[in-house]
Amino acid sequence: MMHMKPPLTIGFLMPYSGVYPYYSAHLTAGWLIGMGLDPARQQTIQFVPEFTRSGQPSATKDAAQKLVFFNRVDILSGMVSYKSVPDLIPIVESQGATAFLFDMGELIPYFPHISPSLFYASHQIWQSQYALGQWAQQKFGDGGHVIMPLYEAGYHLNSAFYHGAAAAGGTTIQATVLPETLANGSTLYLDNFFKTIEREKPPYVHAVFTGKMATRFLDAWKNSRFHKTIPLLVVESMAYDDVLSDVQHHGMELYSALTWLREDESKENRLFVKTFEQIAQQPANIYALMGYEAGLVWRELLPHAQKRDWHTVKQQLQHSSIRGPRGEKGFHPSSGLGLPTSHLVKINTTANKINKIILDQHKGIRFNDDTLQAIHDGCVSGWQNPFLCI
Repeated sequence: MMHMKPPLTIGFLMPYSGVYPYYSAHLTAGWLIGMGLDPARQQTIQFVPEFTRSGQPSATKDAAQKLVFFNRVDILSGMVSYKSVPDLIPIVESQGATAFLFDMGELIPYFPHISPSLFYASHQIWQSQYALGQWAQQKFGDGGHVIMPLYEAGYHLNSAFYHGAAAAGGTTIQATVLPETLANGSTLYLDNFFKTIEREKPPYVHAVFTGKMATRFLDAWKNSRFHKTIPLLVVESMAYDDVLSDVQHHGMELYSALTWLREDESKENRLFVKTFEQIAQQPANIYALMGYEAGLVWRELLPHAQKRDWHTVKQQLQHSSIRGPRGEKGFHPSSGLGLPTSHLVKINTTANKINKIILDQHKGIRFNDDTLQAIHDGCVSGWQNPFLCI
């Protein structure tokens, strides 16, 4: 009789997201598919989810302690903010555990100390923001206007954009940060913003919104006199198909920077999109992609992990990268997390179709690049929850 190996247990830190309520299902399905496992039938991996409220450090720490000390999981994973990392390092290291953590890349990595036991599958959204700022400066010139609500302003998304513009010679960018009274669950008041840009006539507007507010902003922009007279640039998460599908009847024109396009014709991406959509019966999205990239590396690590040879697992994670649907991807800060290419795209929605045309491409920059030091020195973010977990 064959002896069955016990499943590999992955403790999954799971904050609530009102924007993407099913992100963890997409992420874990993508992970299993990347490993070549059938999510419905496989018995190789067992996910142990643990709710972390909004993902703030205190809730994340409590959940991590339960998973590591009580559930004795083999791997600690899930969606976290870098603000939680200082609390997680001692928990993981004291048990000789391995952590493999996901984040959207709303903050540029800046670890007080880097642990050989913590690995990051970061989406690095700051990279596309930096590229968008650089391109906007080169294409439209100086003095653009950034608009965002208070929540989105609490991350490095706008500062990465500013520094990208500065790298291309930009000297001034105006900004409107909408307070909670003007931008909340039921209200989006833009009259003062529209008066300001009427007066300033900026060369472009850059919008940073999430969830339903992103849709409401795009509706308001379309109905304003500025649509197609001032170029509108949007943060990557506003250019995902699930957001654009809410406004595709409008006939809109906007620009963004994306590190991943579902339509990308590379062999690796076609394989990912086709496999995920066949098995999951839903469109591939960014969370499925992040999970799939994790699956590609854990597919290689599985024989060592099943032997509980964590020394080899950590050694390989520290130095290895995968070639995935969007190119090279690394998982440890010391080796650079991989440098994503940002595609600068023009998006037209016409006749209920979303068309994306690639206008340019920018290579990523390393998170320890000198130009980014200023972001950490000058931008102390107060938000502790992972981006989109509100």
